[in-house]
This record gives sequence, structure tokens and C-alpha cells, in this order.
Amino acid sequence: MTSAETSRFIVGVVGDIISFFLFASPSPTIFRIYKNKSSEGFLPDPYCATVLNCLLWIFYGLPFVTPDQALVVVINSIGLALELIYLTVFFIYTDSKRRCRIIICLTTEVVFFAAIVLATLLGFHIHHRRNMFVGLFCVIFGIIMYASPLTKMWDVIRTKSVEYMPFWLSVASFCNGAIWLTYALIKFDLYIMIGNGVGALFGLSQLILYACYYKSTPKKDDEKPSEVQLQNAPVRVAA
Repeated sequence: MTSAETSRFIVGVVGDIISFFLFASPSPTIFRIYKNKSSEGFLPDPYCATVLNCLLWIFYGLPFVTPDQALVVVINSIGLALELIYLTVFFIYTDSKRRCRIIICLTTEVVFFAAIVLATLLGFHIHHRRNMFVGLFCVIFGIIMYASPLTKMWDVIRTKSVEYMPFWLSVASFCNGAIWLTYALIKFDLYIMIGNGVGALFGLSQLILYACYYKSTPKKDDEKPSEVQLQNAPVRVAA
């Protein structure tokens, strides 16, 4: 193994660890749903969206699409398993309307993903073209998910308060984007680089906002419990 391959492997392992914690970040919310036997005001949308994101990156990392991306496949497989567990708990303890929403969303994603798989395998017969075709979808959906905190960032600017933008989650999001960007640069991968480059910029923007508005955030004697949903930091792993 060359020094570049060793460095890339080490960076990828660190990226997997950071990504795992991001995937695990909704656990308090899911535990609350399980404990209270109710989904309350929480929405399943972020978890559904991450399922498709994970599926796309798992497929992207398979050897017949993009060689030497085992770490991408591993962490996104773990992420997919966690998201399905979250959705199962959510499905059990939510109302019928949201259950239908979950079923429709997941069915649509499976059909869409199956179409991409078939188009890739039947329409493209060399790695480069398969890599490009699947990579474009990964980047598009990854950027959409990275952009989802924009509403929360606008709320920070509007209210001059970072009360509902968790600091450590913003740090983890920035680190996740930065480490996978580094991974993509060691052995150039355009699609991982674009997705995580954008993610690192959004994470950095959140940290800058936090620095700007931390002092103006109202301090409360009775701190409200803050539940972290995936929309606060949508996970775009190795992506």
C-alpha cells in the first residue's frame, strides 16, 4: 500500500467515524418517540430523504460502478440500517396520515433507485460512464440535503439567536464535509469532492453565524430541551 493509499484509508476511517455520529444524532429524538409512544410534532421526511441518499452512495461505491470505495459503502450501509430503524419506530408510533406518507415516500424512492440501477447496468458498460451517471445523482441529492439547513440559518439571521442551531452538530457537519473532501482530493473523486465541498461550506457558514449571533442569543434560566432531528444536519456521507 502506497503512502497516498494509506493516507486515504486513514482519512476515510476518520470520515466513517464522524459520519457514524452524524447518522446517530437523531437517536435522542427517536428514543423520545419510543418513550412517549408518540411522534409528537416530528416529521419523518428527513429520515426518508437520507434513505435515498444512502442507497445512492452505496450503489456508487460498489466495485462495478466505482472501484476502491469500500469505506463509502460501509458507512452508508450502516447509515441506511439506522435510518430504517428510525423509520420503523416512527411508523409504529405515528398517526395513519404519516404512516401513509412514509409508505408513499419509501415506495417512490425504491422505484426511483431501481430505475437508476437498471439504467446504469443496461445503459453503461464501462466504469467511467457508470461512475459519472450515478455520481451526478449523488451530487444533486447530496447538495439538496446539504442545503436544507438554509431555512434554519435564515431564522438565525432573522431572530439574531442561535438557540435552535446546535453548535456541536454544526461542528460535526463541517468536519464531516471537510474530512470527506480531503478523502476525495487524495485520490481525485469529482463527485465526492463536489458534494462534500458544498457541505463543508454550509457547515462553515453555520459556524460563522454561530460566532456572530451567540452573544445576542437570549439567555434563559430554564433551558428548553432541544431535540435534534436530521433536518438540523442532514447526513451526506462520503457524499
